[in-house]
Amino acid sequence: MISLTTNVCIVWKRLIFMIAFIGAIIFGTSVSHAAYIAPPSTVGEAVVLIDADTKEILFAKNPDKWMHPASTTKMVTLLTALELKGTQLDELATISSYATSMEESNLGVRVGDQITLEAVIEGMMVASGNDAAVVVAENVSGSVEKFGKDMTRIATKAGAKNSVFLNPHGLTQMGHHSTARDLAMIAAYGMKYQMFRDKVANDYYKVPYQNRAPVTIRTTNHFIRNKYPGANGLKTGFTNAAGECLIASATRNGHTMIVVMLNDDNRWEEAVQFLDYGFKLRGVI
Repeated sequence: MISLTTNVCIVWKRLIFMIAFIGAIIFGTSVSHAAYIAPPSTVGEAVVLIDADTKEILFAKNPDKWMHPASTTKMVTLLTALELKGTQLDELATISSYATSMEESNLGVRVGDQITLEAVIEGMMVASGNDAAVVVAENVSGSVEKFGKDMTRIATKAGAKNSVFLNPHGLTQMGHHSTARDLAMIAAYGMKYQMFRDKVANDYYKVPYQNRAPVTIRTTNHFIRNKYPGANGLKTGFTNAAGECLIASATRNGHTMIVVMLNDDNRWEEAVQFLDYGFKLRGVI
């Protein structure tokens, strides 16, 4: 009788163990599926989503493909100017006839204008001014050619590995190229600094000319205009060679996400989708 009872107990213990084991498998699988968040789809040729705080790549499509960066180049122009001239931005800028000859988009500076280098930089980022970008290059490094070398050096310092910058504006030029990963790394590097963040987040800017009336301009960045929660930058771009480009950033609860989209005809909608995706991955609402 004792032996029979013992055997029954053993059978029951084994049965309970098997049920618990199978349940654990089923439950664990369901949890795993519930925790998985599918990334958005994209029509972009090269796309990278990065956690700016950890530099972790959360999504990548053709991250290291050489691409025309168009006016996203001006983000590197800004960073280079801040790194090399950060304490001298209140000096009046010299404006050359070459700078004023740039094709659109332009800030509208004129030879003889009295305006500080910092104001030119602000205007460059808000209006995506090609003329302003040349003014920055010439005042920081002496020439566009020398500034291009400085840009490439600063970009490498920021984590870029496959980029060469030959001009400060991003107009198509043979040999001027970057990648989605490099631009993401540069953006994440820049966003660590308050001066950089201050320059990439403006919706409006009143250009403070000292010799003529101020001119109010508005950003070309519809991502910032549309007031996405936490939006704080960064830069748009377009040329026929590059297509539609955007570097978009947002910060929520101390977490910063950056998405780079190169040759992406759906950049405005996808920027929101990818940033939402990144914040969900990090558990940030």
